[in-house]
Amino acid sequence: MSIKEQIENLRSELHKHNYNYYVLDDPTLTDYEFDLKLNELKKLEEFHPEFYDFNSPSVRVGGEITKNFKTVVHNTPMYSLDNSYTIEDLYDWEKRIRKIIEGEIKFTCELKYDGASISLSYIDGKFVKAITRGDGIQGDDVTANIKTIPTVPLILRNDNVKDFDIRGEIVMPIDGFKKLNAKRVLNGEEPFKNPRNTASGSLKLQDSKEVSKRPLECLLYSIVEKTGMIKSQYQSLESAKEWGFNVSPHSALVKTIQEVYDFVSHWESNRYSLPFEIDGIVIKVNDIDQQNELGFTSKFPRWAIAYKFKPEQSSTVLKSITYQVGRTGSITPVANFEPIDLAGTVVKRASLHNSDFIKKMDIRINDHVYVEKGGDIIPKIVKVDVSKRDHLSTETEFILNCPECGSELKKIDGEANHYCINSTLCLPQVSGRIQHFISRKAMDIDGLGAETVNLLVENKLINNYSDIYNLRVEDLLGLERMAEKSSENLINGVLMSKKISFDRVLYALGIRHVGVTVAKKLAQHYNNIDALMCASYEDLESVDEIGGKIAESIISFFNTQENLMIINNLKFYGLNFEIDASQVVKSSKLKNKLFVVSGVFSKFSRDDLKLEIEKNGGKVKSSISSKTNYVIAGDKMGPSKKIKAESLGVNIISEDDFVKMIN
Repeated sequence: MSIKEQIENLRSELHKHNYNYYVLDDPTLTDYEFDLKLNELKKLEEFHPEFYDFNSPSVRVGGEITKNFKTVVHNTPMYSLDNSYTIEDLYDWEKRIRKIIEGEIKFTCELKYDGASISLSYIDGKFVKAITRGDGIQGDDVTANIKTIPTVPLILRNDNVKDFDIRGEIVMPIDGFKKLNAKRVLNGEEPFKNPRNTASGSLKLQDSKEVSKRPLECLLYSIVEKTGMIKSQYQSLESAKEWGFNVSPHSALVKTIQEVYDFVSHWESNRYSLPFEIDGIVIKVNDIDQQNELGFTSKFPRWAIAYKFKPEQSSTVLKSITYQVGRTGSITPVANFEPIDLAGTVVKRASLHNSDFIKKMDIRINDHVYVEKGGDIIPKIVKVDVSKRDHLSTETEFILNCPECGSELKKIDGEANHYCINSTLCLPQVSGRIQHFISRKAMDIDGLGAETVNLLVENKLINNYSDIYNLRVEDLLGLERMAEKSSENLINGVLMSKKISFDRVLYALGIRHVGVTVAKKLAQHYNNIDALMCASYEDLESVDEIGGKIAESIISFFNTQENLMIINNLKFYGLNFEIDASQVVKSSKLKNKLFVVSGVFSKFSRDDLKLEIEKNGGKVKSSISSKTNYVIAGDKMGPSKKIKAESLGVNIISEDDFVKMIN
């Protein structure tokens, strides 16, 4: 047997095993046997690069680094779906359909996965490209990352299949999500919030090897092809299964809206028995010719609709109210109630937001309350059952003193929250400010998480975020979970953070009301921290998007002696307190002009084009309105945006026209 034949046989066997293991759940090899064969393949490929194959099983391990994800136009648009919430909504949808379609109509019912939409492209039965949904017209090329997902077939199980796209969802199974978070907590990292966001964020990781470590799955549901081979949506699902795609077994072909609703009702009651999260049911007209006849609105296909599940509610008893202190001193009341099973998890706490919310809801200790999860994620109290209230109950009185340091609380006029003003000695505030400083959108310090910050504060190694830059490896070695390697990694992460840009440093300072966007505006306007520190109230208000509340907050921050001392320390340690020359505002040629960018460009990337607009005083928005001054149209501009711009009389200009405007 030749070397080429050996390689091809190994690839074929490993592809077959991947399908059996991940799709059919019927492994044909042990893990040990699989690893032996995979290593054998890798060695042969290494010594014989002339037989390289883009779709070899060896590519699943990842390792490709993608610094910038290329924007790619979809072969056909990926539309969003119109929503429905009641059976009446479904009947209204059917009526609209029957005004256009005569004769029998069948419907497919499918689970609506709560993940990240993806479009996979195949040529001659081989995987070639993966694109995120993006704006529906174009998305990001995440091919290298998608190849690492075992349930994405690289070569199809049918030699007759040619060129097509297939749409689906990248999801993270609940069990995999829990295990991933447990591992992160052990490593001192922040746990992820929910499976959907984790799946979506995983697709944009720069290192595909890191993606391969995430327990992602790909569930496919719609074949898009132009030959007419696929006659119906149900056939699309069945064909996808035959070709080797991972397709949910939970779908149905029905004839009436009542049957649709029966399917909806079943899964609304049984959704938590599934290994992954769903947030509704997708209903489609089954026949492809009927779909083509129905067509699209400007936003949605007329032939499909999503039925969204109502948030699950449960009744429980409020046992106590505790109070948390945030990094700005803001006091958040928290309801503690008898544990309940809600949306598949045990819930026993929910935010009460502020004193106004407590008063409006008239929430009292020992009240029977109804709790639901907003978006199936965040628990919230939505109702109080007053009929079950003890007649001796009294109104809830908001606390007067900080629960951590005992300082008197202050409520600022025009704001709903109470604040502890003892910012320098109140430990949760101290720790919270440092945690904000090191967060991903701020200084993004590797090796330093919330638990480690609390440990450093408790051991009096740091008292403010400038103290981080005075830490040494030997300071850390005696602390819990801090071995030599982890201590060195933390210190290296601190040193690397000195390269962070001025706008992110400014955001990291934690000035009230100064978020990422405002920090960027301020950095571009003032160019350095000294100019910003000297700015008057009137001067600040003249900056785009800076109102009175933000101006007051900035002045108050820089009038505090401790903050000035910390900034001087950070300057000494070498942090960036002036804007990079490439980001400096060039002119005001585009002042008060509103732009929308659409399409693919030759001279600029989309991000660079947006930056150029801002550097010349203009503003960038994602959607077109009557206030839009210009749409910069690149190659393959979104057709819906073009239609809207023309209908509103908005100027559509080319990339070259824009260059002339700023030169």
